[in-house]
Amino acid sequence: MDRTAFEAELREQGYGEVVDRRMTANALNPEHAHEFDARLLVLEGAMTIASEGQERTYRAGDTFSMTAGCRHAEQCGPEGARYLAGRRYPKA
Repeated sequence: MDRTAFEAELREQGYGEVVDRRMTANALNPEHAHEFDARLLVLEGAMTIASEGQERTYRAGDTFSMTAGCRHAEQCGPEGARYLAGRRYPKA
């Protein structure tokens, strides 16, 4: 998926905040959870997401979603990763 189409889908699905982020080579974000639903598009490199005992690697052009409160870890390989992340906060 390309960036323009991804950003249009985020808006349609109520993701009000969109950030362009980078993870450095071999970076590891240990297990954590977010208070928002997240939807990501990998722009460069690759990142592996570990959640509920499973791991999956996402590469440039891949998208994935995660619901608020889902515990997960993120790791990049030697090339690092750049991604676009949409955040949708639950309604109070």
